[in-house]
Amino acid sequence: MARCQCGGGDCNCVVQAGENTTVTGSGSTINPYTVSAVTNCVEVRSCLSAGPGVAYDPSTGVIAADVSAAAGNNLVIDGDGLYVPAGAATVNAGCGLLGDGSASSPVRANTQAWPFSCDLEDQGGGVYCGADGSLYADPPVRQSFQQTSLDLTPTSPRTVPSSETAVQTVTLTIRNPDPCRSGNAIVFRQADVDFTLPADGGQAAMGINGDDLNYLKNTGTTSMTAWHGQHNVLHNYTVPAGGTITVNLDVTLSRGSGGATWTRLAAVIRAWLFSNPI
Repeated sequence: MARCQCGGGDCNCVVQAGENTTVTGSGSTINPYTVSAVTNCVEVRSCLSAGPGVAYDPSTGVIAADVSAAAGNNLVIDGDGLYVPAGAATVNAGCGLLGDGSASSPVRANTQAWPFSCDLEDQGGGVYCGADGSLYADPPVRQSFQQTSLDLTPTSPRTVPSSETAVQTVTLTIRNPDPCRSGNAIVFRQADVDFTLPADGGQAAMGINGDDLNYLKNTGTTSMTAWHGQHNVLHNYTVPAGGTITVNLDVTLSRGSGGATWTRLAAVIRAWLFSNPI
């Protein structure tokens, strides 16, 4: 240390050892100062702490991997370090699944071949995950049959009106049981009225909802009794999902003359409802 004027065994520089250090030598060229430091393990350990996945023992200073004891954890420690055994990476597939989870046999859905002539991507339904963690498919298509009827025989014959008149009304409320899809309702209406048509001009007409379906005039010389015919019409309606619609059947009579009367009336409404796939 030239600036300290060290040499010949004399030196004007004083070097003192601090905490955890030692100083040797005289500071000369031949015998320079040597400073040595020793780490204090107790002080170092106080600066260390364990974190997630790390175990630390401050009493020994050993730092190690902290392997979770949670069920299903297959991580182990052997002489070479951390590893997951090959067999531990596999699973036992339950219903609807294939594979064991290994690289050569990944877990996958146990699907079937699409058996229809239409395109799967365009016409296939969906599979959905519910809030409860279960898988669900599209809701099933629903259908129902509903009807109402009337069979009326008045205590005495009733005159057939000359102009179109609704003499009886039958009502049916159609309910769609599908809460997801609208329904297609095929509605069948049928009516049958017995007429008495006197000779020489007795006449009458019958219809459904104002649509005349039959008409007859008796031009013969004898009275016609209990003349009738069953007549029906078919209509289509859309019923909203989970909703209802109300349909009517008005039995209408008209063109009555010559003392024509009616003695019996029967009517029925039948509805077949099918929910429509989306």
